[in-house]
Formats: sequence, structure tokens, C-alpha cells
Amino acid sequence: MRALALLVEDASINPETMRVRCAGVDKATLSDRAINTTFEQLLMSLHHLASLQAMSTLPQRIDPARSAIVTWYYGIFHAASAMIAAQDGSYQDNHGETANSWDRQFAGRPYIPKPFSYRVTTLVAKAVKKEILILRGGNVFKLDYEPMNAEQAHGACMSYLKGSATWRAEYIEEDLKRRELKKLGLENFRTRKAQEIRDERLQGKAFGFVHQAFRYRGKANYREALFISYGDHVEGMLGKYYGDLSSVMQGFLSLAGAFCARRIGKELWNLYHSDLSANARLLVKPSDVWSKL
Repeated sequence: MRALALLVEDASINPETMRVRCAGVDKATLSDRAINTTFEQLLMSLHHLASLQAMSTLPQRIDPARSAIVTWYYGIFHAASAMIAAQDGSYQDNHGETANSWDRQFAGRPYIPKPFSYRVTTLVAKAVKKEILILRGGNVFKLDYEPMNAEQAHGACMSYLKGSATWRAEYIEEDLKRRELKKLGLENFRTRKAQEIRDERLQGKAFGFVHQAFRYRGKANYREALFISYGDHVEGMLGKYYGDLSSVMQGFLSLAGAFCARRIGKELWNLYHSDLSANARLLVKPSDVWSKL
């Protein structure tokens, strides 16, 4: 999260830069349902951002640490859902489909800035290794230490991307063992046949930012829960944490809002922005994350 926050800062991701970056996005002809879904999802994301910032004001940072992770993820999830609704009018009803749809529709778009653009196009191990090597561009920094600048943050994010891709591939492989391989009387991937089945399943399974956000929610909130709730040293270690969570979510929400504004059009977007500015009673205001058109 420290690495992501450093990269969001380095890329100057804010309402104005995202408004300019999304200037080439075309207005769409969307149904009322799609527009309502977009507005609903953006408001929910804004509420999660406000919740995160409110958590940072509590007297003891350790108390809401796990809840903060979940809040951060759902802020990302709802912002991504808003973008999908504004793009094609759809709404996915599970996390995996939302991540897949966001990656499929926004990967490689010029208005998606780093670090939100980081992804691999496959989960086949050899191919992932090659893609990460190219993305690293000679950067050797890993996740063993806290990154101190944008260059180190890039290396850290590449390590997390590689680890996340490996994690997802292993999940799929275990499912294959229980199903397809078991039917064929195979127990592992040592045979050529088993390897072909595995690589066919993993090929074309891209893995991007929203996928990684979902993995982060599970990894940090469940498997690492002990480390953010136990010991006198933890309170001090959380000093930057809430600011980083908020910074990353705010950056992603600025991107989502700028994109959705262009798709919906000036008239409705500005009405939505003005209405929330006048009536939303949240710690975060619409103008903190979005610009009018």
C-alpha cells in the first residue's frame, strides 16, 4: 500500500489531471438504469473513502486496521463497478466478474495511469516471468523492505503483481487437480498431458489492478490479521497506513469519476456533482475527488 501511494503521488493523480486525461473519452448513449448504477456506485465509493478518513481520526490506529482494509477494497470495487456501468451499462454480481470486466474493458487505455494499469496478460508461469521482467525495466527492488521513492515503489508493485499472479494460478491449478485431472487419473502436473491442460486454462487469464485489490483484501484482512492486531510495535507501524489507503482509493475514485463524467455527459454529471455537494453529509466532498465538466 505504501508503494501504491507513492506511485499515485508521483503520477499526480487528482481530479484535474484525471479530467484532462479522460478528455478523449466519448459520451455514450446510456439507459437510465446504467446512469443510475454509475451514480450509485460512485456515491458508495465516496462513502467508503469518507469512512477511511474517519478511521484515521480515532485515538488508537490499531482498532480499525482490519476494517480499513475491507473499506479500502470496497471503495475500489464500487468505483470499478461505476466505470463498467458507464462503459457498457452492465453490473456484475460478484467480485471475480467485476475484476475481469474492468480488466477486459480498461486494460491498455491511455487514460488509465500507473499503478492502476499494471497487469499481466496470462497466468502461465513462464510467460508471467517474461512479462514481469519487461515491466520491471531493470528495476530490482522487491517487497522485502518499505519503498522510499517512486522507483522502489515500482519494483515493489512488480513483486506484488508477480506474487498475485502466482497465487491465482495456484488456485486454478488446485481446482484442476480436483476436477479435470482426477477424471483422467492424474494427480499432478508432471505429465505432458496435465501440463497442457494447465497451460490451456491459464493462458489468456489476465490479472490486473482490481484482481490485485481483491487479493489484498483477503491476504491482509484474513491471513495477516494477527500482524496488524498483536504487539506493542504495531501502533507505530500504522502511522502512514490510513493516509496511504485513502490516497490510493482517492486516486482511483478520481479516475473513475473523470471517466464516468465523460461517458454520461456534462449536463447530468454537473447536476449529480452539484446535488451531492449540496446534500451529501460526508467527511469527503465531491470536489475532493471529482471535477465538473
